[in-house]
Amino acid sequence: MAEEKVTQHVKRGLKSRHVSMIALGGCIGTGLFVASGGAISKAGPGGALVAYILMGIMVYFLMTSLGEMATNLPVSGSFSTYAAKYVDPALGFAMGWNYWFNWAITVAVDVSTVSLVMAFWFPHFPAWIWSAIALTLIFVINALAVSAFGETEFWMSLIKVITIIIFLIVGFLTIFGIMGGHATGLSNFTYKDAPFVHGIPGIISVFVVAGFSFQGTELVGITSGEADDPRKSVPKAIHEVFWRIILFYFLAIFVIAAVIPYTSPDLLGSSASDVSISPFTIVFERAGLAAAASVMNAVILTSVISSANSGMYASTRMLYSMADEGYAPKMFGKVSKRGIPFLALLATTAVALLTFLTSFMGPQIYLWLVAASGLTGFIAWFGIALSHYRFRRAFIAQGHHLDELKYHATWFPFGPILCLILCIVVIFGQDVGAFVHGQWFQIAVTYISVPLVLALYIGYKLVKHTHLIPLDQVDVAPADLSQENKDQD
Repeated sequence: MAEEKVTQHVKRGLKSRHVSMIALGGCIGTGLFVASGGAISKAGPGGALVAYILMGIMVYFLMTSLGEMATNLPVSGSFSTYAAKYVDPALGFAMGWNYWFNWAITVAVDVSTVSLVMAFWFPHFPAWIWSAIALTLIFVINALAVSAFGETEFWMSLIKVITIIIFLIVGFLTIFGIMGGHATGLSNFTYKDAPFVHGIPGIISVFVVAGFSFQGTELVGITSGEADDPRKSVPKAIHEVFWRIILFYFLAIFVIAAVIPYTSPDLLGSSASDVSISPFTIVFERAGLAAAASVMNAVILTSVISSANSGMYASTRMLYSMADEGYAPKMFGKVSKRGIPFLALLATTAVALLTFLTSFMGPQIYLWLVAASGLTGFIAWFGIALSHYRFRRAFIAQGHHLDELKYHATWFPFGPILCLILCIVVIFGQDVGAFVHGQWFQIAVTYISVPLVLALYIGYKLVKHTHLIPLDQVDVAPADLSQENKDQD
């Protein structure tokens, strides 16, 4: 096979509809389809709604922060690059490697989950075969062209969106007794201790679950490096998608809470293997739809493959960007004639494959690897908020005006400060019970990603002697997209 020509940049092949749907689909998955029931069980219907709305507000501020930086400097590495340019090169190094490695592990977790989902239909089929097929499929999609990734995500996200819309229609018809034969009304909102079960502690405990449900929104920043018109498509995606996400989550949880009482054991599922007790499945079944479990299993399969596909894309682009910035070997910055960082894709696939193999050969190692990826999203969010706070302060300190920005986040500095505080609360609130009971092994498993990031950060500082960049020296110059387009022609 002829060697592919190496070009300088990835290609801007993602259309506006791709960016919007990737942002929307990125945080609609098993967190909503399965784990949302557990949130209602823990905090009651009112508590779950409050927790998801508060987390949604935080994510909105986070996305506007990312949007301001991504329209000014649309690059594939996004928040790793921003942390290095606006805060400290050591922070960019730590965030980039942490995000790449942990998303590669998450791809392995998702392909393992594919076998669990397929076991619903084929219980006696060897599980590893389904996982191998899924990993191969995802590799091929990501190896073709960025437009192939965008188109695949567009249609898989559309399936999830259509499912939610149908679920909401069926759910409201069930609440009013038009389907299912029995009108539940809002009686479950006042059943026993509802609407607020366990008070404020209950809401805080669900806050963590809600945070995981919204993971993936930061993918908008990664796509900005390959969006055909990032200064229009990124702000559009942020505004359109945020309100749709809030609407979908709020209405879906409202419907589940109205149809199923918070005391029901049917709300205790938390993983893709719990499709038979997914709150979506239960609501469809109560409405009289016999094939509900099979349909929801197919949707959850789509969600898991979509998550793995997005993870492969995000981690590949992060490794490519780090090579470009000098934080990873230069070979990972090489791009094929189709605009794909192929060696970065191979490295990511190799980590995902090795992680997947440990689930058979060393279950304990697999447990630690999965645990290491647990807080990655929140750490990335913390870095985004801190980078934006520093970017805006430097921008103003250097005599610039907000009207120079193509898009600027409102409510500064309230937005990034709120995000920083809530990220810290969520990160350290992951397993408070383990601290109370002195369960040190559990603490180590839950929080392992925090010392790993600190080790990367401190290690780079000691070797490279980096420091916090003074505001007057922060490079806030916008990217010259016209020059980039000339380079690609």
